[in-house]
Amino acid sequence: MLILGIDPGFATVGFGLVEAAGGRARLVQCGAITTPAGEPLPARLCQIADDLDLLLTQFKPQAMAIEELFFNSNITTGIGVAQARGVLLLGAQRRGVAIYEYSPSQVKQAVVGYGKAEKRQVMDMTRRLLNLKAVPKPDDAADAVAIALCHARSFTSRLQSPDAARPGSGRYDVRDR
Repeated sequence: MLILGIDPGFATVGFGLVEAAGGRARLVQCGAITTPAGEPLPARLCQIADDLDLLLTQFKPQAMAIEELFFNSNITTGIGVAQARGVLLLGAQRRGVAIYEYSPSQVKQAVVGYGKAEKRQVMDMTRRLLNLKAVPKPDDAADAVAIALCHARSFTSRLQSPDAARPGSGRYDVRDR
């Protein structure tokens, strides 16, 4: 299964493509979609949508794992991230890609084994689990790779559940209509 991990944002969207099979995972590609700071938000959202569509067309992932939105202290930034996240969800939905959402603590739990792990611990375990020489750069890409790895590890553990045999057992999937 090819999984596209997404760390949502509107200035930078991290992405990581992880191939998972037989209990093993390997990094296929990672990077970031960046938008110019001076551009109006609608133009930035359009660029995010276009770049996501290119990723989905080129790699054809079977699943997209995206981090759930959580607000720190800056509500204005959170609103922009929420709008970008909506564009990302819509893009995957339109392409028929199954969408799975994970909280930051779920990602930490799946990758490190501890839901309150520090960021550096998550990055180091991501590097180790994927047998990488270094942590992916930029940080947004590394976060996205960890999110994809979280889904790879979570999804394989769900293979024993009754829902796992049913196509589209994720939270959102066009096949569930």
